[in-house]
Amino acid sequence: MDETALYPPIEPSNFDLIVVGTGLPESILAAAASAAGKSVLHLDPNPSYGSHYASFPLHEFISYIQSQSSSEPSIPQPDTDSGFTRVPLTTRALYSSVEITSYSSKPLEQSRKFNIDLSGPRVLLCADAMINLILKSEVNQYMEFKSIDGSFFYDGEGNLENVPDSRSAIFKDRKLGFTEKTQLMEFFKLVQGHFEAAAAAYGGERKSISEEDLESPFVEFLSKMGLSSKLKSIILYAIAMADYDQENGDVCKSVLKTKDGIDRLALYHSSVGRFPNAPGAMIYPIYGQGELPQAFCRRAAVKGCIYVLRMPVNSLLMDKATGNYKGVRLASEQELYSHKLILASSFVFQLPPPHSSPDAQQNVYCDFGSKNTTEKLARSVCITKHSLKLDKANCLAFFPPRSLFPEQVTAIHVLQLSSNVAVCPSGMFLTYLSAICEDDVQGKKLLHAAINALFCIPVSGSSENDNSAKNQSETRDAKPALLWSVLYTQELTKFQDVLDNIISASMPDASPYYHDLLGATEKIFEELYSGEVFFPKTASSEEGAVEELEY
Repeated sequence: MDETALYPPIEPSNFDLIVVGTGLPESILAAAASAAGKSVLHLDPNPSYGSHYASFPLHEFISYIQSQSSSEPSIPQPDTDSGFTRVPLTTRALYSSVEITSYSSKPLEQSRKFNIDLSGPRVLLCADAMINLILKSEVNQYMEFKSIDGSFFYDGEGNLENVPDSRSAIFKDRKLGFTEKTQLMEFFKLVQGHFEAAAAAYGGERKSISEEDLESPFVEFLSKMGLSSKLKSIILYAIAMADYDQENGDVCKSVLKTKDGIDRLALYHSSVGRFPNAPGAMIYPIYGQGELPQAFCRRAAVKGCIYVLRMPVNSLLMDKATGNYKGVRLASEQELYSHKLILASSFVFQLPPPHSSPDAQQNVYCDFGSKNTTEKLARSVCITKHSLKLDKANCLAFFPPRSLFPEQVTAIHVLQLSSNVAVCPSGMFLTYLSAICEDDVQGKKLLHAAINALFCIPVSGSSENDNSAKNQSETRDAKPALLWSVLYTQELTKFQDVLDNIISASMPDASPYYHDLLGATEKIFEELYSGEVFFPKTASSEEGAVEELEY
């Protein structure tokens, strides 16, 4: 028997908002609507929270990726019944070109001890909008965090070097020459002075950056400041997080302006040391990024949101006369109604021809999420027995464009995590990689090059790597041996208002941070409920909540 038939009817049957999918954008919107006093029903066909933002044990991660990478679905035709046109709802594949390689049985033997993020690599900047929302909405009481130990960049010669992202880091960096240290210190002083001048009533005597320079490409401004190629690369790709090669206008699809680059630097520096037990700029949630959507779901439930997992939505209910959205029909065959609907980006359906055009031959195909046909996101997860840096358990790393091969036009983001954030067994390390690409072939080429630069790839797939691991423990600079890896390509989608009362959420974007995704989510809330406050402030102050973000 279908387990959905075992569910008792959901009551009430009318809601202000129905949300399908428990990804992070959907969960934030459900919590925000509940906080605004709306009646919300939150459904998910999966048995767990998170959707494409979830964290899974290893076996479940493999199953989910493979199940979400099948061929494109056939879209059933709408049918009419009891005054409604029932539009069948199905899902499309959002992952492709899945490549799994196992060099050891040990990771699979300890599958339940992993919490693998679908959306990795991803961290939280201590001063960004997502942290502010976590504190404001009080979901911090459901989560714990640990500090990221360090940030590194690949120098093109096989070395991971420290990112000198603060005054103390610049002084301690032995790879920077005296001239480079002076240049970097002066540049950071200029950035600080610019924001102090902007904040001051009369500008004061602090130096500030001209409007002309602010509108220019950031790479040109850095060159104007006399920074070396190495320093420009660090600022552009390891701190300001530019994706494309900023010095090659022929391949750069996203030019970073100086004003945006300066804003990113300011955000990064304001993140350093914000919380007592997080000396760096970044933190990571214990048990994985999947804790974020779960925390917002808990917050929504406290405010009255109703949750039902393992409940697919079979079809949308559209008014037969007007074509307007009215509700949904569940797999349990119950029909529910709402004023608004939010769907995860994987859903697709076909609308019938407009009522005013009876001779129309083609249905309207609605691909929720609006695929970005020019960009995809190559992702990889790697498991090793040793750290990339022996003295760093959790760290972020970057491969600037052209650091691996001349045709590399995008940066590659890397995040290594250890058992002290409860995402892998003790004695193992979990490393995520991602890069924007045009297609699966280019994406695989980028990630394979990065994996070969970071790890020792065993010759035989059946080797347990015991001798290799022993040798690595004795050699400080040896590459960690790869135990297991997966590579796959993810579609990049954006928020899209498909119909007047139906809005789709987006897939995880290419950023290792959350502020862009959160900004888009807040815009959706404003569109849904113009004039309503996005999470009204509570009595608890940020200072009172800071302790919850510590170890």
